[in-house]
Amino acid sequence: MKRFFDNELESFRSQLVLMGEIAVRQVRQATEALVNSDLSLADQVAAADDELDQLEVKIDDEAIRYMSLRSPVATELRLVIVGMKASHDLERVGDEATNIVRRVARLASEPPLKPYIDIPRMSKIAIEMLRDALDCFLQEDIEKALAVCKRDAEVDDINRQLYRELTSYMIENPSTTSRALELMFISKAIERIADHASNIAEEMVYLARGRDIRHTEQTKNPNAG
Repeated sequence: MKRFFDNELESFRSQLVLMGEIAVRQVRQATEALVNSDLSLADQVAAADDELDQLEVKIDDEAIRYMSLRSPVATELRLVIVGMKASHDLERVGDEATNIVRRVARLASEPPLKPYIDIPRMSKIAIEMLRDALDCFLQEDIEKALAVCKRDAEVDDINRQLYRELTSYMIENPSTTSRALELMFISKAIERIADHASNIAEEMVYLARGRDIRHTEQTKNPNAG
């Protein structure tokens, strides 16, 4: 396993962890920007998206160069493949956070349609999922990775509940339609962020065990062992 931890691969892992830290910060700040109608904070979230884009490109370049020059063994090859896939998920998290703050700018000029309870709750779970998924990458903790996948159902449930509530608002009072739709888009963006966290966790299982658990009972059924 010594080759697995050489300087190039450690640099590769560090870049991915940095991407994760930025993505987590973006989601947290996007949620704060919504709750507080903070357009300055929203601008910071949007600006950080470029940094994630650049890191994704750098990770891809390093991965391709490593595979071309180092003839990686199986464990190293899995790390490189998983790192590339995880970086794509993290870049998409940044995109979703940017989508959220674009809608924050539109909502900030109007009174809140309802107290912000469900969306911050969804965001908190999604952030915890992202952090745990990244921890799995560092620790190769299979049980934690599977727990991340199962938490995705929590976010899905809140998203569906919020959709029903916002639909009722629009039916009962059509003047709320614009704000309700914006909140629906934000809720969906957070649901997608949780999906990306779940993807990363699944990739960590593949890294540790060489086993692909996508679309299996372990990820589809929250009660599966």
